[in-house]
Amino acid sequence: MDNSPLFWLAFNAFVLALLLLDLLVFNRKAHVVRMREALGWSAFWIALSLSFNYLIYRWLGKQAAMEFLTGYLIEKSLSVDNLFVFLLIFTYFKVPQQYQHKILFWGIIGALILRAAFILIGAALLAKFQFLLYVLGAFLVYTGVKMATSAGEPEIDPDNNPVVKFLSRHLPITSRLHEGRFFVRKDGLRFATPLFVVLVMVETTDVVFAADSIPAILAVSRDTFIVYTSNVFALLGLRALYFALEGLMRLFHYLHYGLSLILIFIGGKLLFQEIYHIPMSISLG
Repeated sequence: MDNSPLFWLAFNAFVLALLLLDLLVFNRKAHVVRMREALGWSAFWIALSLSFNYLIYRWLGKQAAMEFLTGYLIEKSLSVDNLFVFLLIFTYFKVPQQYQHKILFWGIIGALILRAAFILIGAALLAKFQFLLYVLGAFLVYTGVKMATSAGEPEIDPDNNPVVKFLSRHLPITSRLHEGRFFVRKDGLRFATPLFVVLVMVETTDVVFAADSIPAILAVSRDTFIVYTSNVFALLGLRALYFALEGLMRLFHYLHYGLSLILIFIGGKLLFQEIYHIPMSISLG
């Protein structure tokens, strides 16, 4: 595909408009996101993603559309693990529900920027060094096996997190939330609030999860525009998915087994691509 800067500019302008509409109109005031609202937003983001998928089909054809849908489903599936970590972070820091949406909003904006960089760098490396495909495949298989043999529920220890330790040493932090603000000014000095620490925790944990999800999508498609857009649409619906599943996440006892199978399958596809090429329709299934 011709990765024209115009495509990237138009798509990012569209995403920015959606985010501004979300921040300045629909969620201008901090509030508790109820199940009904979360399900409504989840349906909206999924419908929007599938509509874009249809545009890809009409614009670029069946193969590109299947690559987008496969990448979207992979990222959507693997991002459920992020939701468990978000829940643990919010519980640990006792973040009130009305402020959780704001943290996830800014956290996802940061994730979009970081993942765009990961995708561009990863695609450039794979284009230049073909042997990295096998390294990538082995890494995904290893990650899948490790996930399957783990306890299943992610652990988090903010007290020993190096980022939190760094912030505590170099940045004055208040003990109060200050009505959902990230920074406040006291006695002429700028202080960070606990919500800023939570935001940094969300951002750093997403970097860790991106180490699994980005290689998995790059294994499906080498087109950076397809990889990026499928990743973006999955991330845009992540907040709504979190609030929709918040009360049910503790019931997903076998989720890590399903996610591990996805990673092992994709890694195996890369390792044995010279022996047998698995059609995209099978990968999607």
